[in-house]
Amino acid sequence: MVVQRWLAYPHLWPLAFLPFVVFVVFVIVASSNAVNLTDGLDGLAIGCTVIAAGALAVLTYLSGHATFAAYLELQRMPQIGELTIFCGAMVGPPSDFCGTTHTRRKYLWGCGSLALGGAIGTVAVMIKQELLLPFIGGIFVIEALSVILQVGSYKLRKKRIFKMAPIHHHFELLGWSESKVIVRFWIASLVFALFALTTLKLR
Repeated sequence: MVVQRWLAYPHLWPLAFLPFVVFVVFVIVASSNAVNLTDGLDGLAIGCTVIAAGALAVLTYLSGHATFAAYLELQRMPQIGELTIFCGAMVGPPSDFCGTTHTRRKYLWGCGSLALGGAIGTVAVMIKQELLLPFIGGIFVIEALSVILQVGSYKLRKKRIFKMAPIHHHFELLGWSESKVIVRFWIASLVFALFALTTLKLR
């Protein structure tokens, strides 16, 4: 009955896609800005991006492989396997930026971080893993939340939660060296990505 009523009003059909479009825009914009906020230390953002892109490369390959997709109960998408090459491109060349030599100031800046963040969000949408994205890019989520909480707390209470936001600067002000912050955030990012991949068989 509901379907029949819906078919009787074809001019309203585009509204059926509106919530999905809004959700997709939110995922891509949030992913893009979260990576941009992480790009504050020498090699931090690109290291986490390489790890996240590596996890997405695994997911795209599994989703495009008939046997693995059936075994893991993933939605079978025959053409999506080609995205593995794209994800591989986000893993390979950017890996050069992962060094922490302070003489080269390896920041992505806006044009790089926003683009890579948008690419990560877009791939997650295309392989239907939007809800897994916060785990794949756990560090990006933490960085973005630290800024949201800091700004919200200061506007509402005139008090700061962290010494400085994003949170990697908070640890710097606690006395951690830049290299120590970067390496530990990379390790945390790897743990998040591996956890995201393990959920494929735990579903």
